[in-house]
Amino acid sequence: MDKRLDPRLYQIGALTLLLAYGLTALDFDTTVFRAVAIFATAIGTQAICSRIWSVRFDPRSAAISGLSLSLLLRSNSIALVLTSAVIAVASKFVIRWRGKHIFNPTNFAIVALMLASPRVWVSPGQWGNVAFFGFLIVCLGGLVVNRAARGDVTYAFIAAWSAILIGRSLWLGEPLTIPLHRMENGALLLFTFFMISDPKTTPDSRAGRILFAAIVALGGAYVQFKLFRTNGILWSLAASSLLVPLIDALLTAERYSWNRSPFAVGRWPLRNLLGERPTANGQPEGGLSCPAA
Repeated sequence: MDKRLDPRLYQIGALTLLLAYGLTALDFDTTVFRAVAIFATAIGTQAICSRIWSVRFDPRSAAISGLSLSLLLRSNSIALVLTSAVIAVASKFVIRWRGKHIFNPTNFAIVALMLASPRVWVSPGQWGNVAFFGFLIVCLGGLVVNRAARGDVTYAFIAAWSAILIGRSLWLGEPLTIPLHRMENGALLLFTFFMISDPKTTPDSRAGRILFAAIVALGGAYVQFKLFRTNGILWSLAASSLLVPLIDALLTAERYSWNRSPFAVGRWPLRNLLGERPTANGQPEGGLSCPAA
């Protein structure tokens, strides 16, 4: 069996480095105390929920949620940001369909609190070109290191979103510097590489994930350019996630498991690159194995 590094460990490392750099060098509009409090609350909620639902305690996904919330969510109330960590982690246990949680935890917490209170907002932070392109390289490196277990949805979304932004600017006669500037956004990187690509909440099949990415991109454009609301892709992901059970029913495949490699090594190299793995009889299949959470 392939003993590759758990993808979540790479994500935790990347997010931790970004947060540390943001707090020390980029003057992110948050504090070390808040970041530590959010992180600890997420881990603590995971421990409590694991005990209530009688499942093995695994802090890795909760750590990703805590770090992501520290990078994205802002509020003048510490109670609200800590509540976001509780909502994010608890949603994995409470809001499920056939053993699969529906919403990306971080996305669900952010959208729920923005709906509930005007005192929370999303901030990409003051990245600067050096930090943006450095983190972009880290994100792309993560796809290579983790052999693109869910790279298809990342590629599909960024292609669709880029096409929408560039196509709109061309239609309106805007200079291309405008859509390019919109894509130089730290929050967009976090969304693309750590949120929409969540293998536990995306459709099980490759075709389903590509369709899902296109739906999210189109929905985000509608929210941003027709409803004139910020954070269009965040709102769109939350709404589009409700379609995942239907997509899984129409385009069936095996469910993803963190504990199992997405493909075997050494055989079917082209299919391996596409994320497929051989079965016991040596024939490839596109789906990924499953269990919950």
